[in-house]
Amino acid sequence: MDPVALGGTEPRVDPSLDLFAEIGRLKRERNAVVLAHYYQDPDIQDVADFIGDSLQLSQAAKATTADVIVFAGVHFMAETAKILNPDKVVVLPDLEAGCSLADACPADALAAMKRRHPDHVVVSYINCSAEVKAISDILCTSSNAVRVIRSVSPDRPILFAPDRNLGRWLMKQAGREMLLWPGSCIVHETFSERRIRDLVARHPDAIVLAHPECEEPVLRLAHFVGSTAAIIRYAEQSDARAFIVATESGILHEMKKRCPDKELIPAPPEDAHCACNECPHMKRNSLEKLYLCMRDLSPRLELDDGLRRRALKSVEAMLALG
Repeated sequence: MDPVALGGTEPRVDPSLDLFAEIGRLKRERNAVVLAHYYQDPDIQDVADFIGDSLQLSQAAKATTADVIVFAGVHFMAETAKILNPDKVVVLPDLEAGCSLADACPADALAAMKRRHPDHVVVSYINCSAEVKAISDILCTSSNAVRVIRSVSPDRPILFAPDRNLGRWLMKQAGREMLLWPGSCIVHETFSERRIRDLVARHPDAIVLAHPECEEPVLRLAHFVGSTAAIIRYAEQSDARAFIVATESGILHEMKKRCPDKELIPAPPEDAHCACNECPHMKRNSLEKLYLCMRDLSPRLELDDGLRRRALKSVEAMLALG
């Protein structure tokens, strides 16, 4: 097996290989499906069988008849696929591809908060570990979060974890006060209100599209706030010709496909000299790592079955809402 180095170093793969063809061959031989998030590199999106946001990918993972699920995303996404498919092989290109939101909410700390507020319904954003899913009552994604919050009985208080920015936005959208866990996304919190205002001044006809994980000052500038899938759909259906996009820049690949005649302007972070609008965890994956994980069926995602069953309840509660 070729060694796959962590820390962003590319694995060693024969440069003469046509990786697109090899991945296609392995899909057929292994009855494998490749699921990819919109934040993945363009090459990975182009070889994927299905591209989507967290909700769409969860639904696709539940519906697949493949024997092998290759999850081109981050660790919590592959965990969700395994929670839903205990008898399938689930692999991901880089086992170390994590998530700042998941890291910001240790399960033991959330459990302690839950004990201090035993009357609260625990609603967790899907960007969390299997252990957090296991102590949650229901999950949500940015696509269905308003629907999930409104599904909770008005006489039950809500503890929302782990994204405080999404939580604040939800309180306004759903008209519900919530107790918020103080987590945030390292990418979405870097977008600068000042720099977006500068972009708006230079592109006065542009529509500002933002993900609800962004900080509140950025969301106030947005003409539309929504999930990655909703942002793409809005740009595709809008009559506007230019858009300032405040979310991870990987989304632009699919947006350019859907909106080839429209101007798409990535929102810059405060530091114009960094690539802070790219998720370092998502970008750990590469086409080479994807090929190797399919070839070797490794790294493989495994879960304790007791934990998986406990986590399944909150996942299925979310999916039952559609």
